[in-house]
Amino acid sequence: MIEVSVENFELEVMQASMDTPVLVDFWAPWCGPCKVIGPLLEQLEEDYHGRFKLVKINSDDEQQISQAFGIKSLPTCILLKQGRPVDGFMGALPQGQIKAFLDKHLPSIEELTALEDAQEAQALLEEGDAQAAMVKLQEALALNPANDDARFDYAKLLILEGDLELAQEVLAPALAQIPRPLRFEALSHWLACLQFVQTDPHGQWSQAQFEAHLQSNKRDFDVRLARARCWVASGEMPQAMDELLEIIMRDKTWSEEIARKLYVAILELMTPPPAKEAQTKSDTSEGGIALTTQVTQHDDPRLELISKYRRRLSSALN
Repeated sequence: MIEVSVENFELEVMQASMDTPVLVDFWAPWCGPCKVIGPLLEQLEEDYHGRFKLVKINSDDEQQISQAFGIKSLPTCILLKQGRPVDGFMGALPQGQIKAFLDKHLPSIEELTALEDAQEAQALLEEGDAQAAMVKLQEALALNPANDDARFDYAKLLILEGDLELAQEVLAPALAQIPRPLRFEALSHWLACLQFVQTDPHGQWSQAQFEAHLQSNKRDFDVRLARARCWVASGEMPQAMDELLEIIMRDKTWSEEIARKLYVAILELMTPPPAKEAQTKSDTSEGGIALTTQVTQHDDPRLELISKYRRRLSSALN
């Protein structure tokens, strides 16, 4: 438990909630029920072994924060995750109800361990140790097979490291979902392109061979698709999309719209992961507490290129 003021609110609450859920207890020295619930919350923080972080805010001393959260009565508890409030309750609830509230929102021990493994994997990747990162992601997925983030990161890393067969196995459960998540669909197309250049004769063609063939037959869509797949396999995404547009503009529905599907997959592969920051978010908890927070979203130069190619696809389809 930590006392929070306006000076350390950003660090101890907003930033901390990006990694661990933060339960904010708004209280005041004159509040009798606050003295009842306070010790319960502190004991639960110990019992939950790091599954959430408890902070206390003296509502009298920190009226700026209280007003920002719309606090109208004490005690009021608000849970934040990923930089924004997600739920809350008012009054000195009994311990059983508080535990039910926490259990509804907090990760299980297995999920928490898997998350820690995934975070360690990210740190290892930043250090350049891809093999150790893969071990951590494999452990995270074994602990929680429903962890799509770990599955995605593991499959992506396997593709980057060239283990295409294992990547296909790891992707299979995600690709069986209905509807199929776009990010896994995108990985599947990327994997298919890499497999294509290894197994199809066109995968060994030079760009000069592709150019000469298409000069004589611009409507050979199989060769255009092969060329686009080769571009994807070599990481030349804009060139791949330019080639796919040539197919889409001539025949939008050719081969079950494979050109459009691969184009969309490329856009997804190029899109940077969502920033932890988000735009202003306002909602209301089950207990009727207004939940509002505001943080900023940073520009990414890649987004302009993605936007340009989205417009080109829209123009070709219309």
